[in-house]
Amino acid sequence: MVKLKIVRLNQNAALPAYATSHAAGMDVAACLAGPITVPPSSTALVPTGFCIEIPEGYEAQLRPRSGLALRYLISLPNTPATIDADYRGEVKVILINYGKEPFTVNHGDRIAQMVVARVDRVVFEEVAELSETPRGAGGFGHTGVSGLSS
Repeated sequence: MVKLKIVRLNQNAALPAYATSHAAGMDVAACLAGPITVPPSSTALVPTGFCIEIPEGYEAQLRPRSGLALRYLISLPNTPATIDADYRGEVKVILINYGKEPFTVNHGDRIAQMVVARVDRVVFEEVAELSETPRGAGGFGHTGVSGLSS
């Protein structure tokens, strides 16, 4: 179990919480003085009212909530959004409205989910060539759709 330190910036802020015992992500809620309306094809930066201290070697990822995406076409344009271990400011969520109707966010609405994940640092080794694989450089539709050739 990883322990994160958290500071509630607003006493009305809901802290991230797992909705079920097997949930991978914690629900993150909006912390607002008043509603925010996101027009179609627009974005809004939504405060959460808390800051976290992530241990070195970890990151927090903000991801869309599937229900908001399905019902209202609300997502995160930078998904997954990365919160680095050295960031100490308020966690804020960029929401985008892909729908045709304005979407209103109210205080306490669950707007994203947060997953804490281990991060391995890499060191690049520059070489003249890479090893061969059956796939090679094939990508972007290389394997086709549902068994159909591209």
